[in-house]
Amino acid sequence: MGILEKIKQIEEEMARSKLTLTDCVERVLNYTGNSTEEQGDGPHGMACIKIAEMNGSKSSGGGTGFDVQKSGDARIALIGFPSVGKSTLLSKTTHTASEAAAYEFTTLTAIPGVIEYKGARIQLLDLPGIVEGASQGRGRGRQVVSTAKTADLIVIMLDATKSEEQKRLLEIELDAVGIRLNKSKPDVVFKRKTTGGITLNTTVKLTKTDEKTVRTILAGYKIHNCDVMIREDITTDEFIDVLIGTRKYMPCLYVYNKVDSISLEQVDKLARQPNTVVISCEMDLNLDYLIERMWDELRLVKVYTKKRGAHPDLSDPICLRKGATIEDVCNGVHRSLAPNFRYALVW
Repeated sequence: MGILEKIKQIEEEMARSKLTLTDCVERVLNYTGNSTEEQGDGPHGMACIKIAEMNGSKSSGGGTGFDVQKSGDARIALIGFPSVGKSTLLSKTTHTASEAAAYEFTTLTAIPGVIEYKGARIQLLDLPGIVEGASQGRGRGRQVVSTAKTADLIVIMLDATKSEEQKRLLEIELDAVGIRLNKSKPDVVFKRKTTGGITLNTTVKLTKTDEKTVRTILAGYKIHNCDVMIREDITTDEFIDVLIGTRKYMPCLYVYNKVDSISLEQVDKLARQPNTVVISCEMDLNLDYLIERMWDELRLVKVYTKKRGAHPDLSDPICLRKGATIEDVCNGVHRSLAPNFRYALVW
């Protein structure tokens, strides 16, 4: 059997069993006898590249994410480059053991754990380490970022012994897939209509863009009939985000691990940065404060229920996000309660 016939056979098997790229490359290398160092050279290396392209073309969408059921009162996603201490943090703060080793890419799938704090159950997801170019699908990057979009808080793990470039690269990867960190949704009302042209109103003075630019952007997206109300001084990029409508605005904590390996001056400098916590998983330094900051960033509130004529049950609260309604409380008790609910007394 020639190499082209082998590719066709593997392609058919990919369609049946959804083989990963690694599986396909290993199949070809085992067949040809080539080593991984040689896979980029010669006809056999080209076969590996062809399989990579086939696999990439079949998964060129936005990514499906890891199949992890959302549980608990909130979800936190751990994101970072390989070997920054994500698995160690999961093992230290939850009752879940995640494999940690001295080599990179120890974690190959999403591993969930549960943090129990102040009566709340917070799901902590240890996601595989991402690499530069993850937003384009490198290193299962699309799956990682798709899962991160389902979280209520993102914790970016960083290595305190490395440069600040790692932080910038991670922000770029998340920004490329529509995740806006520590930003609020622009106060802009956008409504399409069938006729009437473009109606543009502003309640503040625009200093970062202007009306002509806004109309040019609308024309670029082939929007010729709409109502736009701008209530804050936004940038051009923020207005484009409003038009696209799929951006997700999420709180984020930057956690610097391995601070036991740097000087006190460097630790103090890192700790003074906004939305930043410094820890050492190896020496259990500052982990309690990290969990407290996670609680604050999630903005969870505890709701206690009571029967008429009885004292409230303070042992089992319902934890909800700040701004929750009575209907959310009913759904927290049981989904069948809300349709038949009449009134509530709130203290």
